[in-house]
Amino acid sequence: MLSSSNPSGSLSPASLARLLGAWNTGAAAAYRELADVVRLLVLDGRIALDVALPSERALAETLGVSRTTVTAAYTGLREQGFLSSGQGSRARTRLPHRVAVAQAPGLVAPDGVLDLAYASLPATGEVVHRAFADALTELPALLPGFGYDSLGVPVLREAIAAHYTEAGVPTSASQILVTSGAQHALNIILGTLAGRQRKVLVDHPSYPNALDAIRASGSRTVPVPLPAVPGTRRTPGNTAPGSGPGWDIDAMVSAMRQQRPAMAYLVPDFHNPTGRVMSDLQRRRLVREAAGTGTVLVVDETLRALDLDGVGTTPLAAFSPAVVSIGSLSKSHWAGLRTGWIRADEGLLARFVATRTTMDLGGPIVEQLAAARLIRDFAEPLGARLDALRGHRETLLRLLAEHLPEWSFERPRGGLTVWCKLPSASSTALSVLAPEFGLRLAAGPRFGVGGSFEHFLRVPFTLPPEQLTTAVLALRAAQDRLDAAPQLRRTLKEPEVAAIA
Repeated sequence: MLSSSNPSGSLSPASLARLLGAWNTGAAAAYRELADVVRLLVLDGRIALDVALPSERALAETLGVSRTTVTAAYTGLREQGFLSSGQGSRARTRLPHRVAVAQAPGLVAPDGVLDLAYASLPATGEVVHRAFADALTELPALLPGFGYDSLGVPVLREAIAAHYTEAGVPTSASQILVTSGAQHALNIILGTLAGRQRKVLVDHPSYPNALDAIRASGSRTVPVPLPAVPGTRRTPGNTAPGSGPGWDIDAMVSAMRQQRPAMAYLVPDFHNPTGRVMSDLQRRRLVREAAGTGTVLVVDETLRALDLDGVGTTPLAAFSPAVVSIGSLSKSHWAGLRTGWIRADEGLLARFVATRTTMDLGGPIVEQLAAARLIRDFAEPLGARLDALRGHRETLLRLLAEHLPEWSFERPRGGLTVWCKLPSASSTALSVLAPEFGLRLAAGPRFGVGGSFEHFLRVPFTLPPEQLTTAVLALRAAQDRLDAAPQLRRTLKEPEVAAIA
């Protein structure tokens, strides 16, 4: 296939016909089925961007359909933003601008789409506002300074250290590096410990942005699958809190001994996307084995505060001073704060600081002062927030069981999402169709390596109940559309390289 960076390519009618496969099943109007499959091919990257499609007449002759069918399909694709063409020129592939626009989670976007691609909550409004108001009163004391602080404002580092100490992990401010969010923290750690084709072990599935960061660092990802959930159906009524297999520590130990990864990125507390919790027994063994192989355990604790079942997890750092912890206020308070941190021993932290200065020279001061206020009173907004999330979780599980009985799912113990298993390998196709039904989804393969998890879909329960109802009904309608048009799934499951004329 021609690279999308080359604008001079064109796709022959025969090549496009091969890619389309058995596209016309009769389950819907022919023009609509044709447009659906072309759109999937573009989004899947199997038709490159800025490639000229065959003329309407030539494609109609090759496919054995009327020119009106092809004209209607191309018109629909233009209206959706997947084709562009000028006067007298052939239609060229593109992506619609609105696909790239991230809307506020939990809100209806201007295009009328409910966003389920993001698992995040709106701000704890009054609490966050008050924290910023207090920060402005504290700012004058810092104004004589230059405003650069690669470690972070001392009052925030002290508050974070006290927060860890209260959780059973004695910590000093000298063990804390403040960052611009958890993603920034991970990039600093990867820049220090990984890269240059070093190996990074991950639990699989995992957080998509972390997988992207690992790849971008030049590291080699070593995925270790989470064990499958016993049974085929887990509903609100038949699943006890806390049931579930957790992690395959034997497989992790084997991977560490054989692969010798430089570090492991793990989400042991209300895992994203499954909502699982690693047991203390598993944590102890993992720490012991990591020490024996020289693997640095890096744990993402951004969801640790969202404990919906009262599990009361023990921070992994309580089992070893060598553990590196990442935290932030994005999930518990507000993603707009863009304040995170790294907790590590002082020697390793000095290396992280050196790496950080190659990226930036420090974070915004007012945000750090506000974050210090929020961390000192960390639990203030959590009671009401957790109560609401428990209700949202039960609403979503009930709706899924009622309207999508062929799906199976795991009841999350905390966090913000439900990890659903689909009846077929159709996650990408479902995500492509979803905007037509008013939804934006993150397909299962975004959470894996090498195209894994086409059978899975992450569904957040961050929306209020009435919007969750709308979302699940839309998922039902999109699933029905897929069931009526199986060629959409085959299009993604049977890849073929297109010849370019």
